[in-house]
Amino acid sequence: MIQTKEDLRLYLEKDKQALGITRKRPCLVGDDIWKFEIALRYHEYLTNVNGGGVTRLIRRKFWGFLHHYFGIRLGFSIPINVFDYGLRINHYGTIVVNTKARIGKWCDIHACVNIGESLDKKAPCLGDNCWIGPGAKLFGGITIGNGVMICAGSVVNKSFTENNITIVGVPARKIKDTGDPYHRV
Repeated sequence: MIQTKEDLRLYLEKDKQALGITRKRPCLVGDDIWKFEIALRYHEYLTNVNGGGVTRLIRRKFWGFLHHYFGIRLGFSIPINVFDYGLRINHYGTIVVNTKARIGKWCDIHACVNIGESLDKKAPCLGDNCWIGPGAKLFGGITIGNGVMICAGSVVNKSFTENNITIVGVPARKIKDTGDPYHRV
């Protein structure tokens, strides 16, 4: 969770690194996913930090508006304080994440992913270095280990606490003892 300016700088730098961007700033036209992630991180920071009075409130509303604007434009419904640093959103398309979900560092997520709560109001908790393929659905109070690859179209409704595995199918099942394609630390 972003609570200081140093945290904010770290999150912004790691997100930029995850997106494979080397430029200092987004281009005026394009870079919409990067702009979304910047707005997300500033919105998180200004929501989590105390003090600042009216100025902070205005800035929080501004970044909240940009977060919402780019989210609608790109098809993302990603709330604040869900993803740790190193978020990589690969392309435009519907991504819906529940506010109760918790996702670790270096998550690589594709279009048409849904991470939602179950009827008992519990949401998934994913470890670090997870790769979530297009169309994957994750539901309920499940736990996913570190370095797990969730293949395209998989429906995950039970926990996979083992690290560095690949899961696939409806319902999801383990198919390999290798997972994270990037092996980040």
